[in-house]
Amino acid sequence: MTGLLLTNVRPLGGESVDVLIADGRIARMGAGLDAPEGVSVEDGAGALLLPGLVEAHVHLDKNVLGLPWRSNSAGPTIRQTIDNERRLRTELGMDPARQSARLAALCVANGSTHIRSHIDVDTTHGLAGVEGVLATKEAFRDAVEIQTVAFPQSGLLTRPGTLELMAAALEMGVDVVGGIDPCTIEFDPKGHVDAVFGLAQKFGRPVDIHLHEPNELGLFSMTLIAERTRALGMAGKVAIGHAFALGMPDGAAVEAMLEVLAASGVAVMTTGPAGHPAPPVKRLRAAGVDVCAGSDNIRDLWSPYGNGDMLDRARLVGMRNGLSTDEDLRLAFDLCSFAGAKMMGLSGYGLAVGDVGDGVLVEAGSVAEAVVLAPVRKLVVKRGRVVARDGRPTA
Repeated sequence: MTGLLLTNVRPLGGESVDVLIADGRIARMGAGLDAPEGVSVEDGAGALLLPGLVEAHVHLDKNVLGLPWRSNSAGPTIRQTIDNERRLRTELGMDPARQSARLAALCVANGSTHIRSHIDVDTTHGLAGVEGVLATKEAFRDAVEIQTVAFPQSGLLTRPGTLELMAAALEMGVDVVGGIDPCTIEFDPKGHVDAVFGLAQKFGRPVDIHLHEPNELGLFSMTLIAERTRALGMAGKVAIGHAFALGMPDGAAVEAMLEVLAASGVAVMTTGPAGHPAPPVKRLRAAGVDVCAGSDNIRDLWSPYGNGDMLDRARLVGMRNGLSTDEDLRLAFDLCSFAGAKMMGLSGYGLAVGDVGDGVLVEAGSVAEAVVLAPVRKLVVKRGRVVARDGRPTA
């Protein structure tokens, strides 16, 4: 038998137990377990055991980790930032395989065992980003599971040839169809939704759409996405990233939109942004909308910030939403773990017998304290294998 025995750990802050992971799954939990022959043993020393963290929205392909510092020149508009980034990626000669590997290693060191990465597909760089991230996905398969999204950031219809590149990316094995602001980037909301969901239907893939559009315009695009989701029976297979419009001051309009999202089964991803309106996560939960969290840009040409740490992201989402009680902080953690796993359609996620043997050990008394402190990851385990120790990947 191959596997790992974690002794004296506290799953989600409960009583101290031993956890036996065998053949990639949690086989037993209890006090005083013996290690079968061939199974390694790690003493948890009373540490808090968390499930593997879930990075539900990031861009692995275009970070600048390990490159010389470059002054940020993004914006001020999203379109200007997109055009600026596309140009600079060519000038800098960024290698998507190398850069995605650097960021994946950072995420692993910080406890992420699952990542959903959006990958730029455009007529300037073609499928180079897809090829690079797919190479990283294969190289890191024993340390982290990477789910990929074909993302037409520069426009799907406004740049002829992008639709064909998106189809080619899906034929290469990309997992999810991406989209972007149907009105403000594409200027053709129905056409964009038709194209994105057309690809999803043709290839049998879920959908994940970036939606930065504000206020009533954003709610209009959400309505189109929700209605198409309902019409095609895709509940639970569609996500909207950012959803800034849900942070608009018109509470009645937002509440009405939350009912539509809940009824259609469309999930929302938030980063807990500091510079934009943010979806109110407690109101989304109360309305029955699935909501999770991600980092989005990490040290790239959009933003110089980000560290690939989903415990820190839980803290930022908590601060942005005024979450301060232990119960609220558990919600912030849930957005970066169980909720992200649900949005990504993961099976066997958690810390129960039979679940996949992923976990993170930290020195904290409770989940709430782990969110507030974001302590160094003492141990990160993927399917019963130690993949990071004391904040550093093991390979």
